[in-house]
Parts: sequence; C-alpha cells; structure tokens
Amino acid sequence: MTDPRGPAGSGTPADRSRGTADAEHAAWARLGLAADGQTHEPPSLNAIVRAGSALLEEAGVPSPDVDALRIAEHLLSAQRLTLVVPPRMPADFPRRFAEAIDRRRRREPLQHITGTAAFRYLELEVGPGVFVPRPETEVVAGVAIDAVQAAIAGGVARPVVVDLCSGSGAIACSVAHEVPAAEVYAVELGQQAASATEENAGRLGLTIDVQWSDATSPDVLDYLDGTVNVVVSNPPYIPPDAVPVDPEVRDHDPDLALYGGGADGLDVPRGVLARAVTLLRSGGTLVMEHAEVQAQALRELAEGTGTLEQVRTGQDLAGRDRMLIARKR
Repeated sequence: MTDPRGPAGSGTPADRSRGTADAEHAAWARLGLAADGQTHEPPSLNAIVRAGSALLEEAGVPSPDVDALRIAEHLLSAQRLTLVVPPRMPADFPRRFAEAIDRRRRREPLQHITGTAAFRYLELEVGPGVFVPRPETEVVAGVAIDAVQAAIAGGVARPVVVDLCSGSGAIACSVAHEVPAAEVYAVELGQQAASATEENAGRLGLTIDVQWSDATSPDVLDYLDGTVNVVVSNPPYIPPDAVPVDPEVRDHDPDLALYGGGADGLDVPRGVLARAVTLLRSGGTLVMEHAEVQAQALRELAEGTGTLEQVRTGQDLAGRDRMLIARKR
C-alpha cells in the first residue's frame, strides 16, 4: 500500500514547518534562550549573540564577546556587525550559531570555525593542520618588511626574500603584498601548511614560490645561496617539556609547527640559522621569531657563526624579547 504521506521523511508542509520550528527552539534552548510564549517570536539577534558570549565566558574562553560577535559576522557574511541596527536574521541562523558556539566552547580555535585569520592587512584561510598565525608574528613580519624596503632604498630593484617554516604563508604573503617588487620564496615541511601557503597566495593574487621541504636542509633553495636580501622565519621552538597551556594551541596547532626539537627546543632554529647564513648575501638581514627565554641563547648562536654582525633582540608589542635580528657581514 502506498503511504499517503509521500516519500519517507518528506511529510506534509505542516510537518516540515513543525520540524523547522522544533529545530529552532532546540537551538534557542542550547543557547539558554526560549521564544516568547505568546507571540512565538524568536529571540533577537542581540539576545542570541549575548547568550553565546555568556556560554563562552562560562567555558573560560579568553575573549567571549569578541568571539561570539565574530562568529555571528561569519555566519551572516557581515564584515562589521552592529547589534543596534542588526541585519535580517536567516531562519537557520540560531541553529548554526549554536553549533559554532558549541565548537568554540570546546576550545576549537575561532579561526578554524570561521576559516580565516587576520594578519596585518590580509585575511588568510586557515584550518586543521595549519598553524594559526599570532599577533606577535605580525611584528616579526613588519621588521622583515622594513628590511626589504631598506634594500630597495639602497638600490636593490628586486630584493629576494625567503620565509623559512612558512606555516599558513602569513609572513610570505604579507611581504609579497606590502612589497610587490620583492621576489618571495616560502619553505614549509607540513604538506597541509605548504598547500595553505599556495592557496592563500593564489587567492590573494600574490606570486610566491612555495617549496614543500625541510627548511633546515642544506639543499633547500640552494640555487639562491649568497643572493638573498632577507631571510625571515617563525620556526617551531617550543621545548618538549613546555606543552602550551591554551587548548587552542595544545590540541589544535600541529606539533610540527610547535616543537623545535632538542632539550631546549632550538634544534630547528639552529638549522634555520645555519641555512640563513648560507642563503644571505653580504649585508642581508635575518629576522627569526623565538620564545622570550631563548633570546640570549640565539644571540650567542648567531654571534658564534662568525658571519653575522649587528646581532640584537627585537621585542613584540608587549615589550617581550621575541625575535633575533642580525646582518650578514
């Protein structure tokens, strides 16, 4: 006998409408909200975002208000959302927002939920398997960019820049974007991250030569030896016993991008330093990010090469020692 209700799961329009309403009410309940019992009006966008923020704060998320608003902006495709005069809220917004808030409550990085990370003047695509760029690295990129611009001011028409351990390509893309005359190369060992660098460069219309390789290998970009104006790097440098406290970093950033190897976490930075010395031309600049406690050790390593001079430590926006800066003789 044919089922008068039609194909399995289709139901009547009334059934489908009731199912949609039930899903909406379930979403509101997950956010700790309920529709008006008399008018059956859904909660306002303002109320939904505030409820999401409260749940994130309860879960210990460091910036609950900002994150809840950023999630709403992402789901509404709004660059700058104002809750005073909010845009029209799609019917499925409460459900999608509740799901995204639940992911963030479990400390999944905001950038993995939205799929993007802001870095200097760019929006980069990021996701699982790719290191999420941090604000302190923006300062490292800025120092490298200043060095590239200084090379141009000194008469170099097309300065060569190499980003070792490029991750998402944040630094390489920023250099290519802010200094279009630069010839930019990026080296990354993680396949997902190397692909992310290529995809970000392509989406932004930037020309970057991406190498999927070990940045510490003597063979990587060996055809550039002695010709590079600026080598910049944010290598993995965390010691094995210094596991990050933040779940967003500890549980989601790839180990390959975090742990530098060796008891002091400096095995990879040592390799990057050695490779940079060979790549740089006379007068070229090295800029390398590191942990605050590693400043002295890396200065001593740089001075011990016998080929680097003007060795100093640069600070991040909080005044912490966060980068090695040196010039090849």
